[in-house]
Amino acid sequence: MREGDSAEVELVNAGAGRIQVRGALTFATARRARAEGERVLGAPGNTPIEIDCAAVTASDSSGLAVLLDWLVLARRRGRVLRFSGLPEPILAVAQISDVESYLNQGLAE
Repeated sequence: MREGDSAEVELVNAGAGRIQVRGALTFATARRARAEGERVLGAPGNTPIEIDCAAVTASDSSGLAVLLDWLVLARRRGRVLRFSGLPEPILAVAQISDVESYLNQGLAE
């Protein structure tokens, strides 16, 4: 990913069950982000996973949809998924859309 390129996203294994999301979580990257999340959540194991969104550079309602989709994928696979560093735009859209409680269930403590 090139610095400042808001049309790219990557999930980086930070070790100990922690995955960093770097780049944009927007309409332009939603399909790739979903696929990357499916790959991560489909990996063998049952340890809890923390998705760290502190390095997300841009986000919109599509980013929220991806995070909710990851929660569903994790639940289907019997995985515990937690979020940290959620961007304000995603939290705002979640609140307006009345789905904030779903994200809160997956917030890292």
